[in-house]
Amino acid sequence: MTSATTARKARAEGLGLTKPSRRDPGALVVHVLLIVFVVIAIAPILVVVMNSFKTTPGIFNGPFALPTAETFNLDGWANVFKRGNFALNYGNSIVVTVVSTGLTLVLSTFAAFAITEYKVKLAPVLAGFFIIGIMLPIRLGTVPILQTMVAWHLVDTLTALILVYTAMSLPLAIALMATYFRRVPTELKEAAKIDGAGELRTLSIVLPLVRPGLAAVASVTMLPIWNDLWFPLILAPSKENQTVTLGVQQFVGQFQSDYPALLAALTLGALPLIILFTVFSRNFIQGLSQGYGK
Repeated sequence: MTSATTARKARAEGLGLTKPSRRDPGALVVHVLLIVFVVIAIAPILVVVMNSFKTTPGIFNGPFALPTAETFNLDGWANVFKRGNFALNYGNSIVVTVVSTGLTLVLSTFAAFAITEYKVKLAPVLAGFFIIGIMLPIRLGTVPILQTMVAWHLVDTLTALILVYTAMSLPLAIALMATYFRRVPTELKEAAKIDGAGELRTLSIVLPLVRPGLAAVASVTMLPIWNDLWFPLILAPSKENQTVTLGVQQFVGQFQSDYPALLAALTLGALPLIILFTVFSRNFIQGLSQGYGK
């Protein structure tokens, strides 16, 4: 067995990705408990999706039964697309999430590289401020944020959401990226500088080594932004700037008695989160495990 194979096996064992040994009952119990937890977590989602394709009597008479020829109905989905504004809501959410995540990745990369690279007295102080930013929820500053956006004439714009979400995501992103940059061999950066590379060139050389950190930052940034309701409700409440979460919330308020449409709207709101987590789950777990485990 080569050293590379041994390293991959050790990494997989550390992340819990290997199959449990038959001689290890403790690992088997852990995997059984994880499977039970997955079933408990997925079952409500499946029930919501399944019932969105039923009639109202079919939902109440058999909430855990599959749709049949008598109960199958698409009126709920038709009402969602006819009376809802989900195409525009999805577009707004995509713009806000993508731009905020991109800004967070760029700014956190530069900030973390500077904190770890430049040995100045203020570096630990700045790192401490970012740690405080992780502990303090940004919603405590809702009133000052709203006052700032009013002064900047950015209320009811997607720009306001992008600025707030970027500021909200930076403390954790910088702390995580700093952990990865500290793992980069000093010899590599010194060799690049000896060859005449500037700061940006040195950063571009070490950047491939911190790609798992970038993936982890992207995943922990996208999910809270897409799922947030607080700031869209305060900073961008108009129909033209509503996000998916806010659109679902208002649709639910209008169609409380139309249960198929209600469940269809909830499915549309949860679907992007499921897709994002499915695509980035491996990078998320690997990135956080390697980043915080060092």
